[in-house]
Amino acid sequence: MKNRAGICRIGITTSKKIGNAVERNKSRRLIRAAFQNVYKEYGEYLEGYDFVFVARGRTRYKKSYDLEQVMVQHLKKGNILPR
Repeated sequence: MKNRAGICRIGITTSKKIGNAVERNKSRRLIRAAFQNVYKEYGEYLEGYDFVFVARGRTRYKKSYDLEQVMVQHLKKGNILPR
């Protein structure tokens, strides 16, 4: 969603369905690491947006590289990144 702040902000949600606190924190760390890599490459396009990422049950088993590819794919689908 666009914001008026002119900066990029993210939010990460994890429910108790993901697992215990350790597994939820691992999921958040993976999402954060993947987004940092996406931001390094596409930061100029992401300025002025708020993003909310929802961790799923399989998130904790993935690598940040895999999550990064999915993020880029969805950002392109949402017309935030150029195709």
